[in-house]
Amino acid sequence: MTASTHWLATGAAQSVLERGGNAFDAAVAGAFVLHVAEPHLNGPGGDMTGIFVTAEAPGAPQVLMGQGAAPQAASVESYRQLGLVRVPGAGGLAAAVPAAVDAWLLLLAEHGTWPLTDVLEPAIHHAESGAPVLPAIARTIDGVSELFAEHWPSSAAQWMPDGQVPEVGSLMTNPEYAAVLRSLIAAGEGAASREEAVEAARGEWRTGGVARLASEFLAEPHRHSDGRDHAGVITVEDFAASSASVEEPLTITFRGHAIAKIGPWGQGPVLLQALKILEGFDDAELDPGTERGAHLILEALKLAMADRDAYYGDLEPEEAARRMEVLLSEEYAAARREQIAETASHAFRPGVVDGLEPATPPLDEPGSAGDEAAGTGEPTVRRDGESRGDTCHLDVVDRWGNMISATPSGGWLQSSPTIPGLGFCLGTRLQMTWLDEASPSALRPGRRPRTTLTPTLVLRDGHPVMALGTPGGDQQEQWQLPMLLRVLIGGHTPQQAIDAPTLHTTSMPGSFHPRTWEPGGAVVEDRLGEEVIASLTARGHRITRAGDWALGRLSCVTRDPATGRLGAAANPRGTQGYAAGR
Repeated sequence: MTASTHWLATGAAQSVLERGGNAFDAAVAGAFVLHVAEPHLNGPGGDMTGIFVTAEAPGAPQVLMGQGAAPQAASVESYRQLGLVRVPGAGGLAAAVPAAVDAWLLLLAEHGTWPLTDVLEPAIHHAESGAPVLPAIARTIDGVSELFAEHWPSSAAQWMPDGQVPEVGSLMTNPEYAAVLRSLIAAGEGAASREEAVEAARGEWRTGGVARLASEFLAEPHRHSDGRDHAGVITVEDFAASSASVEEPLTITFRGHAIAKIGPWGQGPVLLQALKILEGFDDAELDPGTERGAHLILEALKLAMADRDAYYGDLEPEEAARRMEVLLSEEYAAARREQIAETASHAFRPGVVDGLEPATPPLDEPGSAGDEAAGTGEPTVRRDGESRGDTCHLDVVDRWGNMISATPSGGWLQSSPTIPGLGFCLGTRLQMTWLDEASPSALRPGRRPRTTLTPTLVLRDGHPVMALGTPGGDQQEQWQLPMLLRVLIGGHTPQQAIDAPTLHTTSMPGSFHPRTWEPGGAVVEDRLGEEVIASLTARGHRITRAGDWALGRLSCVTRDPATGRLGAAANPRGTQGYAAGR
């Protein structure tokens, strides 16, 4: 079974499964297709996180770490000297070292079965023959067409053929990216084994033409979203020193299920903290479709998100473990649970972790930092190229029980100028760091930005039963939480839970530039119902209505350990996601 945010990726992955490949072969094939099919949502110059489990070790989930770090020349001091108060939302200064491609190749080398040439064939086909222009792609390009035409001519050449925004439904090609993929295959020709060929491709990515062309091009000053021209600081040495890895996940137990997530170098523990807080309430109180359930979900998320901004970051392993031991403890969750009142909180309220002073980020409300359209769900693209950045998602499970959930993102076509000879740009994940040395997620050389990418794996009795995730920046954990409550407590099928009306809070500093927050803000789908919405308003929630079908792009795959029966579900919003299998 395969589910993803785009039918072409689902189709590519499923075709691999149908021809004998395993879930990891299929996921890699689908992921590279997403680079071509959803270039406004992810690209090879971006990042990804995944969580997976193998059939050989079903009770031992692992994290696939594809989040690159800050270049060695990127620091609070050096960016401050450029007159910057925050890392720009668009332009080469916001680029972390791209790690998504390296992560996918690492997964293929260690757990796949197919040769690289076969896995990359669908992506090469679409890059050379074309993928359809989605309405969102056309809107994105139109939104930055002025920037492309006036300041980023290489982007205009790739994404605006003949100087025009492409028509919806027309085919877009990317022959330069196809050539990059062919160069990765060529690097492994003559290798003694499949694994060695993939490792050769990893070496080519980190030390070959991609690193050279990207660093040389971005070293030339170019327009950033602060309205000025800056040179990027990423170097070939940064590329060479970067490497994806596999890590142990964080795991808690909720209602008899183990929930596995990435660590505090991302926002993964937010979901775990929220579940720990909600664990102390009765099942009947945790229905997201009721006034009580919606209120409790919003308030628990505010508390967990405040801890995210106060304590999370790419910390030393011992320090990260110490903080997580406290933040995920029964005692801490109980104390936080007591802070939930009958009315909505409008405060930034991190908890107390002994020996630590909680970091307090700037709390700029919409309008005070030049913000536009304050967060009604899917992020926006402004005409200066600044983006809150949307994302893709992919879930795969195979007949043997291998399962993976992955969230690729970054390297959006609007992130920075397209690099001639590569056909893609580098991402802007460093905008999630702070130019404040006191912050646990400060901009530091060699440190990862605190990514929002956060897939989930659910296990029962030591066996994986569900892999899920969604695009959506700060909303990713927030949209997964109601779905999990509906499935694990409410008796919904995964598809019913995805289809159900959802909500999220905007009462925390945004992870994306310009990083504003809305005290007490709550965004809801209108289908939640007039009575529930009116009751939430009466409780003090500052409600924004998003429409009937506007929030969340969840997908998932499932497996019943007792029977081996597989399932999948995809998001109907936007009529783009797709689940398939047999």
